[in-house]
Amino acid sequence: AARGGTPGSGPAPGPIAGPDPSPHPALFAPTRSCSYQRFVNCYRCFYKLQPQLTRSIYDQFISQLQASIKEEIQEVKNEGNLEELFSSLDKIVEEAKDREEPAWRPSGLPEEDVRSAVVPYLLKHRSHLRSLLREKEEHTRRVAESVLMGRDRIAELQQLIQTRQQAWQ
Repeated sequence: AARGGTPGSGPAPGPIAGPDPSPHPALFAPTRSCSYQRFVNCYRCFYKLQPQLTRSIYDQFISQLQASIKEEIQEVKNEGNLEELFSSLDKIVEEAKDREEPAWRPSGLPEEDVRSAVVPYLLKHRSHLRSLLREKEEHTRRVAESVLMGRDRIAELQQLIQTRQQAWQ
């Protein structure tokens, strides 16, 4: 009873021992004494009158909140069959350890996820199109050379025809 009460009047404010948050410790990571201080600040008048009751209400509120969060998480897991999905995802990651590329996981930002999936494909497609363009340009160059050679040949033949025509006349 060193903090916030008279000797023998109940537990002193401080960290609480609530339900085990083992499945998801990140949900319950904030320091509980800071949390309690914020709770006390919100209900200062009530705390001044009944500090032990305020602590009891806080403890009950936190334990119910933790239980509710755990229930929600379990419900989401059950509805979405997440346990099986996470297991299959872990299996995919395990199989991908021998590969050079790491297994793809979403970042949570749709733009980055789309970019990471689409950009490599587009770069590969661009490279393929560039090689096709080079082939077509080479083909076009050869056809142009052939056309020029044909025109030169036609000009030579016309010249030959003209000289033979003049010789005949």
